[in-house]
Amino acid sequence: MSEQPYERPLPHDLAAERAVLGGMLLSRDAIADVIEIVTGTAFHQPSHEVLFDAIVTMFAKGEPTDPIAITNYLREQGALGKAGGALAVHDLINHVPTAANAGYHAEIVRDCATRRRLITAGATIASLGYSGQDAAEAVDAAAAEISSITTVDDDPDFAPLGDDYGEFLEEIDDLARNGTAMGVPTGFTDLDSLLNGLHPGQVIIVAGRPGLGKSTLGVDFLRSCSIKHGRPSVLFSLEMSRREVQARITSAEARVGLHHIRGGYMTDDDWARIARRTADIAAAPLVIDAGPNQTVAQIKAKCRRLKQQGGLDLVVIDYLQLLTAGTTRRDNRQLEVSEMSRSLKLLAKELEVPVVVLSQLNRESEKRQDKKPTKADLRESGSLEQDADVVILVHREDAYTKESPRAGETDLIVDKHRNGPTATITVASQLHFSRFIDMAQT
Repeated sequence: MSEQPYERPLPHDLAAERAVLGGMLLSRDAIADVIEIVTGTAFHQPSHEVLFDAIVTMFAKGEPTDPIAITNYLREQGALGKAGGALAVHDLINHVPTAANAGYHAEIVRDCATRRRLITAGATIASLGYSGQDAAEAVDAAAAEISSITTVDDDPDFAPLGDDYGEFLEEIDDLARNGTAMGVPTGFTDLDSLLNGLHPGQVIIVAGRPGLGKSTLGVDFLRSCSIKHGRPSVLFSLEMSRREVQARITSAEARVGLHHIRGGYMTDDDWARIARRTADIAAAPLVIDAGPNQTVAQIKAKCRRLKQQGGLDLVVIDYLQLLTAGTTRRDNRQLEVSEMSRSLKLLAKELEVPVVVLSQLNRESEKRQDKKPTKADLRESGSLEQDADVVILVHREDAYTKESPRAGETDLIVDKHRNGPTATITVASQLHFSRFIDMAQT
């Protein structure tokens, strides 16, 4: 009988591990080289992981990292035995004649660790196949497991403060000199000034009562991202068909009445306007997924694929209440929405992309005299408010009072902004063109 993979020894190279640690004990320069390549978890032998962590800790404190200093540190921490004892620590320098090759040996250690993770991922994926859970969720979990193998050693969120500090200063300088948003531009001057664009890892809730324009605003964000700035985005439209989305985008870009497009009342001028915008619209890196009954797991899997294939700068989901968590238990919708909210936040952080989630508000705002909504009106779950980095509430006075002096104006109420101030941004409604624009453009 052939030997099963899980019965074989896991890939490792103890000689390379000893060479890495010996080099680190000999040279602080070697430590700097090695920590850019591996972490403690890359070591197969537990005592080596303990010793690596001790060296890195002392190095970070600016303390000596020679065998005597490290031995004393481990003894003080009560971890000398876990590291193999004083003799084992001192013996490591005998395994390496020079510290110059520590980086090369660290690459070997990392390669073995990656192959161990691959084997572990294979076992995890196999168990997912037998688990009996929702198939789409299992596939997403499997994809995440594979993705983690290639990203664990290249995590931009786990790095010394100064590694990308120069880039940070360049972003601030660009913002100060050019007034450009650091994130994905929304297309609205005042909103971009407030938010500095939509940032990777953020969840942005755009909420409103039915018919007030939350879907229009979501499409406006996509048009700014992909048509105006040429950055890849995706719309998951659970309410509108693909043709409806195309009609709205065409209406907004060409300034052709949506009722003309959908009603078949096109004039020669309408066709001329569309012709002038066709090339830009057709070339936009905007993916439309109008599939119904989508789960969060399916959306995550598709976004991950888009990110790997050609990049992804913005995700818009229209809208939350039409999503399902993909679990078999659906007797408590509030818990389901809470689960989806957390999953979408993880999606934003994992793929480093802003996720705009459109959501309905409950009827509480309509019971108030001024009809103005608050983030407490988010329907079905307080988790939406908690997990969101930004909450934008769409409000139009003329939707409730036809004779309102503010006819044609829409308030974008930024009721939560985790990284800055809140404010109310007023934009102009051009719903016959299926769009909002800056007041200055009217």
